[in-house]
Amino acid sequence: MDIPVIGVEEWLNAHERDAVWDLAQSTIASLTMEELAALGGDGDGLFEALGSRVMNYGWIEGSPDFKDAVASLYEREIPHGNILQTNGCTGANLNALMAVVRPEDHVVAEWPTYAPLYEIPRALGAEVDYWPIHEHLGWMPDLNELERLVRPDTRLICLNNASNPVGAVLDGEMLEAVADIASRSGAYVLCDEVYLPLEGDGAYRSMADVYERAIVTNSVSKTYSVPAARCGWVIADDDVSDAIRTMRDYTMISGGVFSDLLGTYVLRHREQIWERNRAIVRRNRLLVQSWIDGQPRVSWIPPRGVSTSYIRLDIPEDDEAFCLGLLERRGVLLVPGSRFGLPCGARLGYCTRPEVLLRGLELLGEALAEF
Repeated sequence: MDIPVIGVEEWLNAHERDAVWDLAQSTIASLTMEELAALGGDGDGLFEALGSRVMNYGWIEGSPDFKDAVASLYEREIPHGNILQTNGCTGANLNALMAVVRPEDHVVAEWPTYAPLYEIPRALGAEVDYWPIHEHLGWMPDLNELERLVRPDTRLICLNNASNPVGAVLDGEMLEAVADIASRSGAYVLCDEVYLPLEGDGAYRSMADVYERAIVTNSVSKTYSVPAARCGWVIADDDVSDAIRTMRDYTMISGGVFSDLLGTYVLRHREQIWERNRAIVRRNRLLVQSWIDGQPRVSWIPPRGVSTSYIRLDIPEDDEAFCLGLLERRGVLLVPGSRFGLPCGARLGYCTRPEVLLRGLELLGEALAEF
């Protein structure tokens, strides 16, 4: 398979261990095992359960308890057979795309966003057209452009809602319009929903609750602050789920006993995690906004209750060169916007712990003041 590197992953793999002040991550400040156990008071027997589990393959598709926890996230009733556990959301996207996309298929992908949503279909032999997001529209795409892109033979539309790295959210009304356009050609809509908005007016909905040919991917990595669990899931109809089952046998077999147990525990305590993380999002976004208000070379469109954001940098230097110098001289890590196809900016992982955010922004301001 001829496939390019994922720009953001290549950057993080090379540099994240060198960071003193890591402002590159899009997870909301990761929880410790002690913090997780405290969610249940006595941990709901979490450590005891981990210690007593037999280290076999576990439930191949995910345990019934895990599937119950996932199903409870959605408005409609989702049968267990349509919920498959994966190795994070990355594994969910890979297995779903391999199951659905065929050579010479036509795919429309939101762009720019997380590269696997358009690079995997292209590597599988599909013709991929981009549905662009627009900064002047608040990082929203234009539905008229989607109307023009979707053809009678379109197999799949790929979305990232909320969007990585810009943090924009397609509301339920827009998703219904996407579903209507997709239904005219019978296209599937794959929606990566790993960034759940933690605030808003209630207009957000999962694509699983909007469209019968939706394929929804998610995990406990970002909004739930437990990327170590490597526990994700994919929801799809019977035909796609059966095809994914075959792909999973080639790519992973099972998610693993620990991942299943941790993922289930996290989802059962999601209200407590959401409350914690909602406070982090609100507090840290205000800190960043206050900092930006005093920075003549930085602007942003504030993310809508999600942990990933993009800052525009008005600097006379390539964004990658700037970010590399920032890391080498000040220990601050950002992801260059060019790694997402958004040059002249950077992904700012603002939902880190406050002491890291504040010192990282202070040092970033010092670097910008040198221009």
